[in-house]
Amino acid sequence: MSDIDVPVLIVGGGGAGLTASMLLSRLGVDSLLVNARPGTSGLPKAHVLNQRTMEIFRDLGIDRPVYAAGTPQQNMTHAGWYAGLAGTRPEYGRRFGIIEAFGAGGSTPEWVAASPQRPANLPQIRLEPYLRERAEELAGADRVRFGHELTDFTQDADGVTATVRDHGSGESYQVRALYLLGADGGCTVGPRLGIQAEGMRDVARMVTFHISADLSRWAVDPHVLLRWLWLPETAGSGVLVPMGPDRWGPDSEEWVFHLNYAHEDERSLDDEKVLADMRSSLGIGDHPVDVHSVSRWNLEGVVAERFRQGRVFLVGDAAHRHPPTGGLGLNASVHDAHNIGWKLAAVLSGQADDGLLDTYEAERKPVSAHNVQRSLESALNHMVTASLLGAGEAADSDANWKKLRQMWGGGPDGALYRKDVQRSIASQSMEFNELNVEYGFTYDSAAVLPDGTEPPVNPDPVRIYQASARPGHPLPHAWLETPDGELLPVMDLVGPGRFLLIAGEDGHEWTEAAAKVAATTGLPLDALRIGHLDGDYRDPRSTWTRLRGHSATGAVLVRPDRFIGWRTSQAAADPEAELTAALSRLHGR
Repeated sequence: MSDIDVPVLIVGGGGAGLTASMLLSRLGVDSLLVNARPGTSGLPKAHVLNQRTMEIFRDLGIDRPVYAAGTPQQNMTHAGWYAGLAGTRPEYGRRFGIIEAFGAGGSTPEWVAASPQRPANLPQIRLEPYLRERAEELAGADRVRFGHELTDFTQDADGVTATVRDHGSGESYQVRALYLLGADGGCTVGPRLGIQAEGMRDVARMVTFHISADLSRWAVDPHVLLRWLWLPETAGSGVLVPMGPDRWGPDSEEWVFHLNYAHEDERSLDDEKVLADMRSSLGIGDHPVDVHSVSRWNLEGVVAERFRQGRVFLVGDAAHRHPPTGGLGLNASVHDAHNIGWKLAAVLSGQADDGLLDTYEAERKPVSAHNVQRSLESALNHMVTASLLGAGEAADSDANWKKLRQMWGGGPDGALYRKDVQRSIASQSMEFNELNVEYGFTYDSAAVLPDGTEPPVNPDPVRIYQASARPGHPLPHAWLETPDGELLPVMDLVGPGRFLLIAGEDGHEWTEAAAKVAATTGLPLDALRIGHLDGDYRDPRSTWTRLRGHSATGAVLVRPDRFIGWRTSQAAADPEAELTAALSRLHGR
C-alpha cells in the first residue's frame, strides 16, 4: 500500500479510537485509524453508557440507533441480589436485596435534570459495529482500517513516523502524522514509550461466559439489569447480565455470567473446569446452553503515569483500566476522545498553541484516577456484602443456607442480620447512584479561567450532582424556548469545535463584543443572550437563570466540549478586550 501523510494517526479501533475518529471528522480533521484485529470486539463487555457519553453520541448522530438496539428503559432500573439462580432447595433464586440503578434507567428527577439524554445499555460487541459504521461514513472507509497493525513508530520535533502492516496483503507501509493517539488498550504505544501504569493489580481473576440460553423460568424481575448471585453451596458469587439482542429482561436470548476466582487459583485457567463451575453456579444442570466465548481478565485499577509524551497521546484503556463496577471504563474512554478532539482541531487549524494540548493530561488524568479509585471502592464494597453473607468462611452449604435464611425468617437475630445486609446493599448506591462521578466531574487546567468563586459545598460528592456554570464545570442542562416556541436543550447551542458566549438578558455589550472578536480574530465563536423574558432564547423554567451564577449583564464562555471556560458576573468597561484576553488564554496563548 502507498505511504500516507495525515494530521492524526489513531492506533486502536475500540470505543476510544472510533469515537476519536468520528469527532475529528466532525471537526474537519483528517485522520487514519488502524486496528490490528480484523473486526470490532467480539466480547460482550462494557455495556453501560452514561448520560454524558450519550450526549456525545447524540452529537455524532448515533444515539438513536444505540437506544433502539439497547436495553429498554424499563428493563434497566434496578440491580438485585439473589440466592443463586436455580437449584433443588426452595430458596434458590429468591431475591434478598434490590437497589435502584443508574437513576432507575434515567427516569429519576436527578437524572432527568442533569441531561436531556438518559443512560443506555448496549454491550460493546454490538455497540462497536455502530461506531465503526459511523466512523467510516464520516471519515471514509479507507480511513478506518481494521486488520492493519502498528508495528513501529518514532517521533521527532515535527511529527510521528509509523510503520503499519496490512495483515490482508502482508505488506507494510509508512504513515507520517503530526500527532498520534494511542487507543490500543495499552498493548503497543504506551509500552513502546516506556510509560508505566500505576495502581492496584491482580485483585482477582475474572472469567466471563457469553452464552445463549433460555433462563426465563429463573431470572425473574424484568426491571433488574444486574443480578448478583450469592452461592451458598460454594460461599462464592457471580453476576448475571442479560444481553438481548432482540428481547431483554428475563426473556433475553443471550446472557453474560461473571465468576471471580482468587488470582492464584489455577482452576480459572482450565476451560473444562470453569464451564463446570458455570453450570454448577447457575444451578441449571444439563439445561441447554450455547457457549459463545469464555474470556479471562484480571481485576485491576491502574492509570498511566502520563497521558502525553511529545506528539503522542494515550486515550481510553491505554491511559486507564478500571474494574467493571460502575461501568466507568468505556465511558471515560469516550470522554477522553471528546476532550482531546477539539484541542487537536484548534491546534491543527492554527487557532491555538501547542500548549493547549498539555491541558488534556491536566484535565483527564485526575478524573481518570478518581474514576479508577471509585471503581475499586465499589468492587471492594461488594466484598463487604459478601463477607456478611459468609464468603470465605470455612462453613458447609447447610450452614451457609441457615445463615442466609435469616433474610426471610423471624426473631430478633434475623431482624438484626437483615438490617446489616440491607444496609450493606444500600451502600452500593456508591456504584449505582454515582451521578456526580458520571456527570459532575470538573476540570482544572490552563484551559479553565477561575472567576474567584468557591466550589459549591456538596454533602455527598459521589451521589449528588450540583449543576453550576462555574468555570471548570460541565455546561448545566436547561430547556430553552426558541423564538418559534420550540423547546431545545442548551447543549444544542454549542456548535462543533466552536466556543459559545452566553450572556444574560441585558448582556448586549457582551454579544456585540463577541461578534467583533470573532470577526477580527477568526476564532470560532458564537454569542447569544438567554433570559426569562428577553433574549435570543427564553428560559421558561428559569433553570438557566438559577444556575448561570451571574447577573443579567454577565456572561459565560462555553468551550467546544461543553465545559465552562470563563465567567464574568457583570458588564465590563472594555468587553472586547476582556473577551479577547479570555479566548487567548483558553487557546493556550
